[in-house]
Amino acid sequence: MWEERFQTPDYVFGTEPATFLTDHAEYLAPEGTTALSVADGEGRNSVFMAEQGLEVTALEYAPSAIAKARKLAKAQGVTLDFREVDVLAHDWPDTYDIVAGIFIQFVGPEARPAMFEGMKQSVKPGGLILLHGYTPKQIEYGTGGPPCAENMYTEDMLREAFDGWEILECRAYERHIEEGEGHKGQSALIDLVARKPT
Repeated sequence: MWEERFQTPDYVFGTEPATFLTDHAEYLAPEGTTALSVADGEGRNSVFMAEQGLEVTALEYAPSAIAKARKLAKAQGVTLDFREVDVLAHDWPDTYDIVAGIFIQFVGPEARPAMFEGMKQSVKPGGLILLHGYTPKQIEYGTGGPPCAENMYTEDMLREAFDGWEILECRAYERHIEEGEGHKGQSALIDLVARKPT
């Protein structure tokens, strides 16, 4: 499904980073910090992180999306480590200062705990998880994301999933976003920034 979706000359979600990342750019430092972008898509978020000086690894399943991400990285003059990976079957072997999951709600409640656990394992002690997605109210808007309320996040669910971590931010809010044709219009969003215990 994802390969078919990304097989288009256009960038489905645009080439600009998610507003979530620009809002939280203070965490994308100092230069040389390592970062992992999970289910990275066409590269807009991983390329932005690399532009901030981070050493970025990007995991993505669809070869057509990776091809576009490589093209975007070249256009922006940055180098990343792109890996063709199914995050639902990944063994999460490496650790990073930052692990980012932005609009990764193709994963439902059955597989989500295992994916979150893998993401947690990939964060170095004292490192950060940056998570951004939709709340169930997004179903009413229909401006992006899957049509499955159970795939969406709530503040309580994220706090429970990252119990024991230092929650720096866990906030649901609404905003009009313009991120390609894939995310366009008034949206019900949620952000999590959490620090792994040392």
